[in-house]
Amino acid sequence: MNHLLKLLSFVTCFSLHLGSLDLSAQEDFRPLFNGVNFDDWVRTNTPAKTWTYQDGMVICSGRPIGEIRTAKMYQNFILELEWRHMVPRGNAGVFVWADDITSRGVPFHRGIEVQVLENAYGNNRSHTTHGDIFPIHGAKMTPINGHGGSRAFPTENRSNPSPEWNHYRIECRDGEISLAVNGKVVTRGKDCVPRKGYICLESEGGIVHYRNVRIRELPDTKITDQQIAISDRGYMSIYNGLDLEGWKTATDESHWKANDWTLKHEASPDQTGSLETIDKMESTRFVIDVKLKDKQSRAVITIGGLKIDLAQTTKAMGPTGRWNRIEAISDGEAVKVEINGQQAMQETTSLRGKISLQATGPVDFSNVYIAPRE
Repeated sequence: MNHLLKLLSFVTCFSLHLGSLDLSAQEDFRPLFNGVNFDDWVRTNTPAKTWTYQDGMVICSGRPIGEIRTAKMYQNFILELEWRHMVPRGNAGVFVWADDITSRGVPFHRGIEVQVLENAYGNNRSHTTHGDIFPIHGAKMTPINGHGGSRAFPTENRSNPSPEWNHYRIECRDGEISLAVNGKVVTRGKDCVPRKGYICLESEGGIVHYRNVRIRELPDTKITDQQIAISDRGYMSIYNGLDLEGWKTATDESHWKANDWTLKHEASPDQTGSLETIDKMESTRFVIDVKLKDKQSRAVITIGGLKIDLAQTTKAMGPTGRWNRIEAISDGEAVKVEINGQQAMQETTSLRGKISLQATGPVDFSNVYIAPRE
């Protein structure tokens, strides 16, 4: 009897110990959304109406295509969330270790993407709908289960179709990433760069719901500067991807189209149009991506006293039909302009005033960001 009592006592104590460990582990997680506002998040290139709360869920409208990111950077962590698509063939994603703003000519960040596709989207050799992981827009990753490229594919199909819920557990440690879909690890990658950065949720056309989004931070480890994503430079988007709110034109407005994440000037080669912000702005930095779609296309960007005529900066410009990133940086006395990472000009002026876009012929603009002066 004494042996039985000792055994029962041991089992009871051991069970209580396991229970306390489980409780402790649960307490290490904290929610990433507060359910009231998006103060801990940056809307990057999507407006307020894209992301809302309803019945304890984060609702993504899917429009425009773009992202929302955390205000804080993370290195090693476990991220758990539930998601469901509300329409078949819905497309979305979770990004980890991402930069502060979207990459040149695209509505998405550089980082590692964990795919969130609805089952009806279909599987093929290049992708699946069950939890692919892949580096995007300059990030790097070695897939542990791949098909010869940089994308990691799930070892089995476990995601549920719309409108059923799915559970993701994403573990990020020392440049390695793993994804458990509905309770089982199916996708893994390693040697990721960056391996510290922001967490993003993606809007990509389909209505998607998220709930129970929570994170458990793990201790940081030593990494190099090259393994850290670009940190917050204070940028905010001034084009909402849905309409021309905040902008006005003195010319034929029909030539200007809000086409999702791209702001288009659709005109013949001899037609010129201008668009400018309604409000004057004062900023320390400015970014805009421009694509000249025809050999006769022209674009001029004016910010207060700064005038950037792309016809005069051809050495730094990419070929016709390619996206170019223009970044202006002010030190308070002068403004340095870089095009595709190369210094193109420097002027003794400031980034103070209205922003004007002048286009001749077909020209696309995207990723219009300013960093307001505090």
